[in-house]
Amino acid sequence: MTAITQTCTATDAGLRTRLTTAIQRMQDNRARRAIYRQTVRELNALTTRDLDDLGINRSMITALAHEAAWGPAR
Repeated sequence: MTAITQTCTATDAGLRTRLTTAIQRMQDNRARRAIYRQTVRELNALTTRDLDDLGINRSMITALAHEAAWGPAR
């Protein structure tokens, strides 16, 4: 009986670890998407002149937001 209990406990621990990892990954992705959306929103709110002063073209906004949220492209 002890072997069955230990096996179930090990399986439960593995499942718990996988669920915890999946939840952490979802929370991280949610936070990164929020950063992306906020960056796009803030850059789109700037005037073209303000963007020119920063050296940013409107076509670069999504790429910059992606970099802000997920880091530079590899």
